[in-house]
Formats: sequence, C-alpha cells, structure tokens
Amino acid sequence: MTKERLTLFDTTLRDGAQTTGVDFSLTDKRHIAAMLDGLGIDYIEGGYPGANPADTAFFSDRPKFAHARFAAFGMVKRAGRSVENDPGLASLFEADADAITFVAKAWDYHVRVALGSTLEENLDAIRQSLAAARVQGREVILDCEHFFDGFKGNEAYALSVAEAAFEAGARWIVLCDTNGGTLPHEVERIVEAVRERVPGGRLGIHAHNDTENAVANSLAAVRAGARQIQGTLNGLGERCGNANLTSLIPTLLLKPDFADAFEIGVPLEKLASLTKVSHTLDELLNRAPNRHAPYVGASAFATKAGIHASAVMKEPKTYEHIAPEAVGNKRRLLVSDQAGKSNILAELERIGVRLDKDDARLSRLLEEVKDKEAQGYAYEGADASFELLARRVLGEVPDFFEVERFRVDVERRHNAQGDLVSVSEAVVKVRIDGESSISAAEGIGPVNALDLALRKDLGKYQRFIEDLDLVDYRVRVFQGGTDAVTRVLIEFADNSGENWTTVGVSANIIDASFQALTDAITYKLLKAGA
Repeated sequence: MTKERLTLFDTTLRDGAQTTGVDFSLTDKRHIAAMLDGLGIDYIEGGYPGANPADTAFFSDRPKFAHARFAAFGMVKRAGRSVENDPGLASLFEADADAITFVAKAWDYHVRVALGSTLEENLDAIRQSLAAARVQGREVILDCEHFFDGFKGNEAYALSVAEAAFEAGARWIVLCDTNGGTLPHEVERIVEAVRERVPGGRLGIHAHNDTENAVANSLAAVRAGARQIQGTLNGLGERCGNANLTSLIPTLLLKPDFADAFEIGVPLEKLASLTKVSHTLDELLNRAPNRHAPYVGASAFATKAGIHASAVMKEPKTYEHIAPEAVGNKRRLLVSDQAGKSNILAELERIGVRLDKDDARLSRLLEEVKDKEAQGYAYEGADASFELLARRVLGEVPDFFEVERFRVDVERRHNAQGDLVSVSEAVVKVRIDGESSISAAEGIGPVNALDLALRKDLGKYQRFIEDLDLVDYRVRVFQGGTDAVTRVLIEFADNSGENWTTVGVSANIIDASFQALTDAITYKLLKAGA
C-alpha cells in the first residue's frame, strides 16, 4: 500500500517566539533550527524579517540545512500600496529564504474592523502579493488567519480567500484556527468543505491550543484531507500555545491509523532523539521541562509502586501505550534500574562508545549518573558533561590540568570618571605536568573574570583553546531559598562551528559556574586530541 506524504511545518522560531517569557537570541535560533533540520522537519519558519534585528540578521546569513526548506513570514501588501512600494514585501523579498509564508485575513469581520479594508481589496492584496513572490522565484504559502471563525461567520468569503490563494499559485493554503476555539468535529467538517474547492494536497492546518485541542484538531484536519501540519516544539506559542509537534510526530509515526496511511520527513530512527530535542529546547529557554508532557515528559512513563508497577514489571504493555525508548524516554519504576541501563547504553552508543550490557563499568556509570542527578545535575542539555562523566568512568579522560585553587573578588567602587561600578577580579592557580602557574584577570562579572583567568595561560594546551567562545550562560535555582542549590549550564563554540554545553551544580553559584567552565575546556582538549 502506497503511503501519502504528510508535510511538517515548524513555526517555533516565529509563532513560538510569541510565548510569554520567551525571547530567542540569534544563537538560540541557529541552535533550534539545526535541531529541527536534524530531526527531519520539512519547513522551518525562521521569523519575520524586518520586524526585529534578530530575525533580519537570521535571514541575512541563513543557516545551511540538510533537509528543511527555510521560510520567511510576513503580511500581504497593505491596502492602498502597490507591491513595489510596500516595505513589508521588500523585507520579505530581500530575505534569503526558500519560501514565503504570507498571512492574510480570512474572516470578513477582521477585514472590515481590523484592516479597515473592503473584502475585494483584501482578495486583491492576496493575489498581487503571491504573484510578486512567485516572480521572485519563491515558493508561496498563505496562512488564512481566523479561517475557521471566518467560515462560521461568512462561509462564502472564507472560501473565496482560500480559492484566491490557490488560483494565485500558492503551494500551501493553511487554514488557521487563530483564536483556538474550534473543536475537532468542526475542523473535520470545515476542512472537508474546503476540499471541494481546493485539493487536499494543497491544504494545511495551523491550530492553537486554547481549548486543549490543537493536536486533536491537527489530526482531524489530516483525516479530512489536509496534508500539511503546522506546529511548534513543546507547543510553544501565543496564549495557550500551538499544536505540539513533540506530540504529533510520535503519534504520526507510531499510531497505526496514521502510520499505516502516511509518511513524514522524520524517519523512525530519529524518533529516539525526540525527548532530547524537547529538553534541549527547555534548557535553551532556561525553564524546567514539563514533567507531564506526553511522550517526552519525565512522568510520561512513570509508575508508582503498587499494582500498576507490578504489572509493568511483568509486561510493560499493560500500562504503556508505546515503548518509552521509541521516543528516547525511559520507564521510571522505583524497583527497577534496567531501563536506566538501556538508556545509558543508547547514549554511549550515540557518542561512539560501545559497551556490553554486562560490563561492570556500565553499572558504575549508572550509579554515578544517579548520584549526580540526585545532587541536581541534568544531562539532557549538557552533552559534553555527560560524555566526560562517561569517559572518566571508563578511564579515557587524561588529567590535562589540575586547578589547585581559585579566588574571585567583587569590589564596588568609583572609577576614574566618578561613576560607581562593580569590578570583578579572579585568580586561578593551575598545575600542568607538575608545574604550577597563577593567572589573574578582570572581567565583566565574576564568571567572566574566572573564564578569562582560567584560559589566560594553560601552557602547552593554550593553542587548543584560543578559538573558544562562550556563547551562552544559564542559571537555574532550585531546592530552597537563599541557600538553594544552583545549576549552571554554559555553552561554548569554536571556529569549527561545533557547540557544546556543560553543567555545574553547587550551593555556590561561582563554584557551579567554575565546574561548567573546567568541563568545557577539558571537553575541548579531549576532542582536539591534546
């Protein structure tokens, strides 16, 4: 049986950026885009060029993808302006993108009230904007904003918007439940009605989660004939969020009703990285992962002791709808550590270390990981620290250097201009091959001072770390008040383009930061073959 192709369109970097408390840096955008491409997502919407400096910079130096098409988002031309004189269109055409996702009103009420335009002017703006983009050689997508509310209010006009986009050559006409209030049975009925005017192979769905139905609405649209799904990682998005691709992807790949009928760009073997991708995004956003998230949450396959746990030990299928390993998660039972070993083995294989499941070192590593996690360490977003931990247990990490001591002073004083400033100075004493050296440095804050002092003189290893660049520093405080334990994650990059993240944990934020700094440098030396 030939399967139909479903296309996945990610809007984490655009619609997801509207999440309360989320503010992506340019570095964040590049990191997330690379993860999405590695997963196998078909389209990655990078943002709104011209709307802010980060998005404009992202499109002026676009990321290189192995799989995904890069999409820019923007509005159709304004009423009363020509295509040639619309600054929004100019920014879109200047952006280095494969596709342009236009947004246009599909609800007559919004056209009159929000735009202050006539219904025909709105249709004309759609036709002219899409035609101009096609002349530029771009693939064209139209997000029909408020489509479902518009269909309920004025069915004929909503359909005319979709038809205008189709006739203007849009590859995808995306039906948006912008207010998030439409229910699955309504979505299915309305998409079926649109299919009578526009082929299903050109239709997409963009669902918001205001009634907790965004995933269900997306699946309902597919059943009704839509063949593109838009969504975000972890369901990020304005208000209550968007359709959660982290839930949709495994559903499409593992549930027979969809897996037997459709194929997606995410291969089955990539599914095991889904939990890691989800948690890495949370680490970038400096927020705790949702423990109760379907498929990828820490509690998704957790069972307390009792009759459920007893049944799961005998046969996991009794209380698990899929094998947790399929999505890179793990079973959590207080009476069993077998799933933990399997998870460690899979992670070791990922970094190129092969161990037999009966190797005694595996048990030692598992106990070490458990001990570290109990202290507050988390390795989902700190690959480099996990690899160092594993290789240390296996005896594969040389003692490149030993930090004998360090000190950081923070002084608040008046500078030469009479301004009150805070000055940080760090001193680090390092031993290499039996010889000690002391380095001191001033920095913008205590962590920066420590970083500069530590990297100031590493003797024979100095040449290996000269291209290091600290690109991100994140702190999470947990377990208490002013005496709380602190987790620090530090991301470094080098001239090869490789990025890696390390973690440190302590009741002292400086000590936690220094752990992460020394791990980052050790990882670089290990990978460089120093």
